[in-house]
Amino acid sequence: MANKQSRFLIDTYFAAFNAGDTKKMESLVADDLIHDVNQGERRVGKDKFWSFNVHMTRCYKERLSDIVLFVSEDGTRAAAEFIVHGSYIGTDSGLPPANGQTYKLPAGSFFEIRNGQIARITTYYNLQDWIDQVTEGAGEKVPEEA
Repeated sequence: MANKQSRFLIDTYFAAFNAGDTKKMESLVADDLIHDVNQGERRVGKDKFWSFNVHMTRCYKERLSDIVLFVSEDGTRAAAEFIVHGSYIGTDSGLPPANGQTYKLPAGSFFEIRNGQIARITTYYNLQDWIDQVTEGAGEKVPEEA
C-alpha cells in the first residue's frame, strides 16, 4: 500500500508542477524538506522551497511531459525521468539574458518520502544543454509552446 500512496503523492506533485500550482506543491513537502537543486546549493526547509518556487516562477515557465515514475516497494524512495518544455521569461543571475527563448531537455528527479510527505527532492539536468538552447534562441522571441 505504501508504494501506491507514494506514487499518488509524486503524481500529485507533478500535476501541481504542470498546473503552476506552487501552493499545492508546497503542501506536499515536509517542513524540513531537503531540496537539492541542479548546479546549486542544498536548501533545507519548506521556506527555502517557497523562495525557490518564487524565483523559478519569475524566471521560467515550464511543463513536464513523458514522465516515467519508479517507486520503491516500501514507498520510501521514488525516481522520475521526464522532458522539460520551458520558456525562459526572466533573466536568472549568472545565466544568459532571457527574452522568451524556449528549451526542451531531459531531466530527472529523485525523492525521499517520509510520513506521507516528500522529504527530499534532488533534480538533475544538463545545464550546458540548456545554456546552448537559450543562447541559440537569444536573438529572437520564440513561441511559448515547444
